[in-house]
Amino acid sequence: MLGDEDSAANYLSKCIFQVGMGSNDYLNNYFMPAVYSTGRQYTPEQYADALIQQYSQQIRTLYNYGARKVVIVGVGQVGCSPSELAQLSSDGFTCIDRIDSAIQLFNRRLIQLVNQFNRLDGAHFTFINAFNIFQDIITNPASYGLRVTNRGCCGVGRNNGQITCLPYQTPCPNRAEYLFWDAFHPTEAGNIIIGRRSYSAQSSSDAYPMDIRHLAQI
Repeated sequence: MLGDEDSAANYLSKCIFQVGMGSNDYLNNYFMPAVYSTGRQYTPEQYADALIQQYSQQIRTLYNYGARKVVIVGVGQVGCSPSELAQLSSDGFTCIDRIDSAIQLFNRRLIQLVNQFNRLDGAHFTFINAFNIFQDIITNPASYGLRVTNRGCCGVGRNNGQITCLPYQTPCPNRAEYLFWDAFHPTEAGNIIIGRRSYSAQSSSDAYPMDIRHLAQI
């Protein structure tokens, strides 16, 4: 549309790209031993390495097409999702440490990936620490106007997390007070909190090496 590949690449270099991958690799693969064998084939460290290798190739493709400002969003606390709480938590509140520990292995490698790509010509990559943001919300929900962090607003079974929101099902009437909309995904209220802290870091741990607001100024 812009006339040639160089013009397109120049235009794309001014845009901000946001990429978030990895959560389904854990939720719907590694920690589903009845369906997938990856949990037996790989240690958590090996699985994180395998995912990062694939991730790096995808990000390199973006860079090669002209992307220079890239926001890489880390995986949140999968072990605190209503789905995992419903299946594995003894009390329905306590997050699953072995899942979140594996997630953190992956997230630490994402920071290394950001450092690696920032050595490339013109690259400005940044990491959003969704895990820590989630942790803060779950620890201090009232400070964000939330009341329920362990149940889906819409779902079936324990924690509304055993079956996700079904067609024509009536959701909770106070969705703005819930962190999770269904078994896996945040509500609009939750996403707004994460989005605001991603754009303008509230804590030094929210973003590395900069938040999106500073990235936009480059």
